[in-house]
Amino acid sequence: MKIYLATGNLNKKREVSELFPEHTIVIPKDEGIDFDPEETGSTFYENSLIKAKALWEIVRSPVLADDSGICADALNGAPGIYSSRYAGPDFMRGKPDGKKIPQEEQNKFLIQQITDSISSGKFQKRTAHYTCSMVLYMGNDRLFVVQETMEGEIVEKIEDARGAGGFGYDPIFYLPELGKTAAELTAEQKNAISHRGKASRLIKKIAEEFLCDEGKNA
Repeated sequence: MKIYLATGNLNKKREVSELFPEHTIVIPKDEGIDFDPEETGSTFYENSLIKAKALWEIVRSPVLADDSGICADALNGAPGIYSSRYAGPDFMRGKPDGKKIPQEEQNKFLIQQITDSISSGKFQKRTAHYTCSMVLYMGNDRLFVVQETMEGEIVEKIEDARGAGGFGYDPIFYLPELGKTAAELTAEQKNAISHRGKASRLIKKIAEEFLCDEGKNA
């Protein structure tokens, strides 16, 4: 089945293609579709639904959308839904000109903000988690939603960043039980435990069961 992925992020397309090998994953730019909906939601779920519905209105075919980000406990869950454009606490939605800063700068901001919060005595741990809210949108009255997390912690300093795999905050997201950052995992290892991997497997199982039942009732 051909599934449209509501993103312009090639890294997400690669990961989702690995998770849905039996389906053809297409992103809007593959077909010259201008797609940049305004994400006005206050939660991961709301933003994933906005993207899914917006693309479905254009293609009228199954759409997979996710909204994901990193949530630091010492920052009360920030940067959260603003992870992709995080520019420090004063600019959660990105720089004043709307531009995204380089990822390494975002990583530095996050580490420093957590360090400052711990130094203030408000929090003692560097724990954090990735969240992924995923929507499979097959029509206005037919959609599936799941949300999953991957638990870990943020390294103490940018010099502790490791790994060339993954993307985003992966080099500074440490997994104590594995002794590695998310960026040091192979694609197979990451997909097995990641927020997006778990959400993808669950939503695929739900959708396949639904389609099977629908076929029986046809």
